[in-house]
Amino acid sequence: MSKIPADQMKKYIHEMLTNRDKKRNFTETCELQINLRDYDPEKDKRFQGAVRLPNDPYPNIKIGVIGNLTHCEQARALGLTAIDQEGLKKFNKEKKPIKKWCKPFDILLASESLLKILPRLLGNILVKIGKFPIAIPENEIVSNKVNETKATVRFQLKKVLTLGTSFGNNKLTEEQLRVNLNITVSFLVSLLKKGWMNVKTLYIKTSMGAPVRIYG
Repeated sequence: MSKIPADQMKKYIHEMLTNRDKKRNFTETCELQINLRDYDPEKDKRFQGAVRLPNDPYPNIKIGVIGNLTHCEQARALGLTAIDQEGLKKFNKEKKPIKKWCKPFDILLASESLLKILPRLLGNILVKIGKFPIAIPENEIVSNKVNETKATVRFQLKKVLTLGTSFGNNKLTEEQLRVNLNITVSFLVSLLKKGWMNVKTLYIKTSMGAPVRIYG
């Protein structure tokens, strides 16, 4: 990440972690906030992508599983809530119970075989509420997918030129945060049509802290 020298990045991360009014009794997310420029979401391709980080940014993320028999058993063994095809049918495509079931979860995972028939079972409600599941290949173990999900950050450009993602939490060391942030920003830049020329500003902040400008 040549645009932001390593020593300067260390300074920004330290400032972010100390720039809080008081310590909280919960783990705070460390967020990257991005403002783009010279990009037209209506004309230019709306990019999306995901990258796995070496240090889990989402240790406490709440995950629900929509699975086949094997995946449901594996999920429940991990203490996760899981629902199978028969359970989905009981919703009868009614929006209210579907939303109620999804509400506690930050992310949903689904067996590939069920993912293909979700529109038929549930309609498009999961798309509308922004919780369409991430696929679990039929031969993959749920615990592996859960670990991958906790370590992966995602970007998706929609209709506005601002977006953001987590890159860590305040339980990680400053060096772990620096490594995660470096990978996150480098991956973002790789998605952009003109690379760094499309980046207007970058800020980092904890959930309850003030933003720190790191670029622009």
